[in-house]
Amino acid sequence: MTQHPLSLSAVVPAFNEEARLPDTLRKATAYLSGTAWDWEVRVVDDGSTDGTRRIVEEFGRMDPRVILQAEPHRGKGGAVKAALLQARGSYRFICDADLSMPIDELARFLPPNLTNVDVAIGSREGTGAMRVDEPHFRHLAGRAFNIAVRQLIVPGIQDTQCGFKMFTAAAVDAIFPYVTVDGWAFDIEALYIARLRGLTIREVPIEWHYRPESRVRMLRDGVGMFAELLRIRARAGRGAYRMRLDGRPGPAA
Repeated sequence: MTQHPLSLSAVVPAFNEEARLPDTLRKATAYLSGTAWDWEVRVVDDGSTDGTRRIVEEFGRMDPRVILQAEPHRGKGGAVKAALLQARGSYRFICDADLSMPIDELARFLPPNLTNVDVAIGSREGTGAMRVDEPHFRHLAGRAFNIAVRQLIVPGIQDTQCGFKMFTAAAVDAIFPYVTVDGWAFDIEALYIARLRGLTIREVPIEWHYRPESRVRMLRDGVGMFAELLRIRARAGRGAYRMRLDGRPGPAA
């Protein structure tokens, strides 16, 4: 295949996603096949115990651009880190398995619609963004968490936790070797490191649909994410990230 100037890796983290993956992969591959891009859909399996791997392998037999990357169970952050570092695209896009953002929104993260950006993050806030069917209490909980994130780690970013994010290959190499969080809050650590690196971050307003079957559990995962937020803050406060980025030994935990 002739290499197109825009090569894309769509990274889909999956843990026990046999129910949702078939529809997501059908929609993603149909959309991408209609573009001029050179692409791969890299499903990174986080140690699933259901039929997730089988489903991805079946799609891969139909289209070799659908790739299974099997990993031991570590958590979403660990799976995403492994896949982004192994991906081949010049642009590497994280895409949640529930496809809560319509797949055709993907073009908004890429040239020619968006240029001169190292990291583009989907935002459910601000002008042009749309939330569909999200329960009021869940929205309020998310906004409260974002206030804490802005106060403690990355001021100025309105939506750090949307699962749709694009990194250039150079940004992945600059950020993800230093990411230590294996759980849900890996996004926050990645954005903090991107800021330390002086990378350009842009929020992209998207249409986002609430999925009742979401893997995120507000109480259990919210407590864990807040605890991880405090750990990231503590690492940052003692200069652990700056030391590691400078190539000097620094505490990672």
